[in-house]
Amino acid sequence: MTDKLIIFDTTLRDGEQSPGASMTRDEKLRIARQLERLKVDVIEAGFAASSNGDFEAVQLIANTIKDSTICSLSRANDRDISRAAEALKGANRARIHTFIATSALHMEKKLRMTPDQVFEQAKQAVRFARNLVEDVEFSPEDGYRSDPDFLCRVLEAVIKEGATTINVPDTVGYAIPELYGSFLLDLRTRIPNSDKAIWSVHCHNDLGMAVANSLAGVKIGGARQVECTINGLGERAGNCSLEEIVMAVKTRRDYFGLELGIDARHILAASRMVSQTTGFVVQPNKAVVGANAFAHASGIHQDGVLKARDTYEIMRAEDVGWSANKIVLGKLSGRNAFKQRLQELGVQMESEAEINAAFARFKELADRKSEIFDEDILALVSEENVLHDKEQYAFVSLSQHSETGERPQASIVFTVDGREVKGASEGNGPVDASLKAIEAHVKSGAEMVLYSVNAISGSTESQGEVTVRLQNSGRVVNGVGADPDIVVASAKAYLSALNKLQSKADRVAAQG
Repeated sequence: MTDKLIIFDTTLRDGEQSPGASMTRDEKLRIARQLERLKVDVIEAGFAASSNGDFEAVQLIANTIKDSTICSLSRANDRDISRAAEALKGANRARIHTFIATSALHMEKKLRMTPDQVFEQAKQAVRFARNLVEDVEFSPEDGYRSDPDFLCRVLEAVIKEGATTINVPDTVGYAIPELYGSFLLDLRTRIPNSDKAIWSVHCHNDLGMAVANSLAGVKIGGARQVECTINGLGERAGNCSLEEIVMAVKTRRDYFGLELGIDARHILAASRMVSQTTGFVVQPNKAVVGANAFAHASGIHQDGVLKARDTYEIMRAEDVGWSANKIVLGKLSGRNAFKQRLQELGVQMESEAEINAAFARFKELADRKSEIFDEDILALVSEENVLHDKEQYAFVSLSQHSETGERPQASIVFTVDGREVKGASEGNGPVDASLKAIEAHVKSGAEMVLYSVNAISGSTESQGEVTVRLQNSGRVVNGVGADPDIVVASAKAYLSALNKLQSKADRVAAQG
């Protein structure tokens, strides 16, 4: 018999802590639905006590998703735990994930609590949570840098109080694989009741070893849950990457001997959805989901793959959702074909009216672009969802003039709360002029900290996908726009970022 490895996805909670990666309630629900198709075991939907918006997102996901356990993070206090339990009421399977820091550094500098106070609060938090739900996870924040003797004392106590999962986070990405695996094994060996809980790993990627550390925690330390995110999304250098963990365990089943419930065919769709929703572009050489992950440039490699694909490929591209036939639709495609392709891509729309609106935009794009790729459809649907959210600023039209030796000029029409306004400006280039034309009217005062262009597919006819990151008064947001005209895509991205700046929902910093 082989063991089951539980995949705990925290894209919607820890992944969202990346600067500018915050998502709306509807965006979170769309990703949660894709995670359910992926057959993720546990979805950490958010931090219900952090804001009303996050509470509503957790509640909506708990009421909608039926096949995955829905989890909410909470600090180790009654208010947070009660708020999490309230948000999770409608879930088929609910989990409360409570945490408190246990390293000497965090206890002294951040919590300003003694070890005894932390010990008592951890016990009380788990006891309180266990009275509200049957499934309780406990995390000692900065666990890997905690004193092992103190950590054993705390973890033994919370297991006695009813914690069903014990997660040992490498909060700051400090661990080394062999040492982290041995650390976990030592805890499980020393704690008398360690067999009463499932052990979990949560590793950050500051030294580029989050996946390696997590796998060492599984193989050496005996963990049977891995906490991870789509594309490795997360604050600083990110989290452990779900797609890499899943395919490592599947590909090297001979070594790990573990079963997974994940349907890997939906990995690529999940990756694209998260990337286009957050504006965090996947690097081309990213394992499993990067554009070059299954590409072979070397003549020797190409010859080998043509003769026998396992000479250079250890995974099949189609097993994670890549398709050899990328061109799917064109201007003559009908509504039913479009609707069917949406379903194949894992996109669910709430009503026929939304499908009709998306189809109208598809036909408009098809008139401008002869070949429509999956990436084009996902970008189009993402933009349609933004429009459906009725945000403050919306793009209408743009004209710009650029000539060698002359200073570029742009004129843009956009709506502010439904009312059309016009802006005009010069700039160093057409993009600069267009964004200055918007800013001349809006006067947001925001600083642009990132401007990134990515071709959605691989030709000059491709749509351009632009990410704009703005910072203002301590808030950092990402805006994403797509269009065959890169200047238009830039204007859409800037307006998208401005919309997000209008959302003033305060968030409480969570565990790393």
